[in-house]
Amino acid sequence: MKIGILALQGAVEPHLMHLRAAGVDVELLRTSAQLASPDIAGLILPGGESTTMLKLLDRFDMIDPLHRFASEKPIWGICAGSILMAKKVSSPEQRSFSFIDVDVERNSYGRQLESFSVPLAGNSEVAFIRAPRIIRVGPDVVVKENFNGDPVWVSEGLHMATTFHPELCPERPSTLHREFVQRCEKAMSLSQKSR
Repeated sequence: MKIGILALQGAVEPHLMHLRAAGVDVELLRTSAQLASPDIAGLILPGGESTTMLKLLDRFDMIDPLHRFASEKPIWGICAGSILMAKKVSSPEQRSFSFIDVDVERNSYGRQLESFSVPLAGNSEVAFIRAPRIIRVGPDVVVKENFNGDPVWVSEGLHMATTFHPELCPERPSTLHREFVQRCEKAMSLSQKSR
C-alpha cells in the first residue's frame, strides 16, 4: 500500500519515518497527475502555512483532483491541513474544502513562541504549533480526542483531522499514523470488494 503526502510546502519529511515504520510505501505528491494515481491509497495534508498551500494547489491545478481524491479515499489534515479540510475558517477567513464539517479558528493557541507539547492520543507527546482551534463540530463528526475541552482530533467518513503535530512524536509510528494506515487499508479493501 502507498500513502501520499502533499509535498508543496510544510512539515513533509517527519511523516516519512512514521509511515515507513508502519510498513507502507510513501510518495511525495507535487502534481495533479500524482494525485490522480490509482496507486495512492490515502493522502496526508501536512502542517505548514495554509494560505501558501492554497496558492500552490491553485498554481499547480491540484484543487479539482484533490476534491476527486477526497470523494473516494481517506485524507488526514494536520494543523494547516485541518484548516484546508474545514467547512469554515476564521481569524482571518479563507477558502477551505469542506472535507470535514468543522469550523476552525486559525492560530488560536498563540504564536510560534507559544508552541507547546502535551501527551495526547496514546503518544508520549504531540506538538501544538500556531495551531487552529476547532470551534464547531457538525452532527456527523466524531470527536476522537479533546484538549482543555476543545476537539483536537476529529473524523468524518473517510477523513480525519488533527490540530496538533503527531509527526514530531518520538515513537514511530505514532498512534495517529497507525490509525490513518488502518483507515486507508479499510477503505482500499471496501473499494476492491465493490468492484
